[in-house]
Amino acid sequence: MMSRAERSPLADWWWTVDRGLLAGLGCLMVAGLVFLMGGGPPVAERIGLPTFYFLNRQALYLAPTILLIIAVSFLSVRHIRRFALVTWIVGVALCIAAGKIGPEIKGAHRWIQFGSFGLQPSEFVKPAFVVVAAWAFSEGAQRRDMPGGLLAILLLPVTIVPLILQPDFGQTMLITMVWCALFFVAGLHWFWVAGLGALGLTGVFAAYTFLHHVRERINRFMDRDSGDSFQEFWSRESFNSGGWFGTGPGEGVAKRHLPDAHTDFIFSVTGEEFGVLVCLGLVALFAYIVMRGLKLARRTDDTFARLAITGLTTLFGLQACINMAVNTQLMPAKGMTLPFVSYGGSSLISLALGMGFLVALTRKRPRTTVMSQRPPGTLPSAVPGIMQ
Repeated sequence: MMSRAERSPLADWWWTVDRGLLAGLGCLMVAGLVFLMGGGPPVAERIGLPTFYFLNRQALYLAPTILLIIAVSFLSVRHIRRFALVTWIVGVALCIAAGKIGPEIKGAHRWIQFGSFGLQPSEFVKPAFVVVAAWAFSEGAQRRDMPGGLLAILLLPVTIVPLILQPDFGQTMLITMVWCALFFVAGLHWFWVAGLGALGLTGVFAAYTFLHHVRERINRFMDRDSGDSFQEFWSRESFNSGGWFGTGPGEGVAKRHLPDAHTDFIFSVTGEEFGVLVCLGLVALFAYIVMRGLKLARRTDDTFARLAITGLTTLFGLQACINMAVNTQLMPAKGMTLPFVSYGGSSLISLALGMGFLVALTRKRPRTTVMSQRPPGTLPSAVPGIMQ
């Protein structure tokens, strides 16, 4: 056990980091491995891979995931901003490249291949975008000579247009919702809230009209007899079969029919084998991490840290909510993973980046350290209204 008197960098990190937040993330990672033992083997056997291929790969990915969270959490506020800006620029460029030269998978170009290694750049754009947008909003709130609000507004189309062209409607919707949450926390007037809501509905209508795969998914959701509802049927059947207490680990049947039982529908597999009570416990764990993050955001006096923590927590919570809503037939299918539970290398590493930012920003820092990192000529840290 580390002593408070010890002054090593690791000891300073341990006594300033939020250990409750780390504990919640650690529990999610362990739960992901346990649940993947049920969802992974049927998919692996179906495509001719070793039985525990996905479980072993997930365990292998967890090592760099944990190291990345710890490494990023050592960064100062200034270095977090710079790292996020570089990641966002490179990520958007790779999203554009994926739309042009990436392989087509399920009708979309979302991946970049580096030999045998595949990378989904949109996963890395998400946490970087949140930090950069929070930076722009905070600068606009603190400095009268900085058009931060305008920059934050311009960041959104620059980020989502490459995603729309891939097309990736799910990630586009997620990023837009988080951006709206940031805009609201930064002091958005209710008039603009209504305007953004109307604009969002217009975007959904346009996607339904012009994007065939979006129209099919919404039609299947509204009328299950209008098309192939194979995944939706077995996802629903998994919860009916599992009941409150589940059929037992490895005893599920629906996972043998779900093509994405190890990724998009891992929550359904968990419901069948471990029961609704365990699913509710998983929901509570996600809720704990989100509420912990929002509580820490409320405590900080720094505008940028407050906005970035709120945005990263919202991103994490919304992604989990969307995945679980799809699994329980409350939303059309989106192709979105359950954070730290679903299988996926790009997803895990990008989540590690976002949670590393979150852990770094929620560390206890002396007020003088935070204040010294503001550019000269800034205003106090209270967040005034934007576009009042």
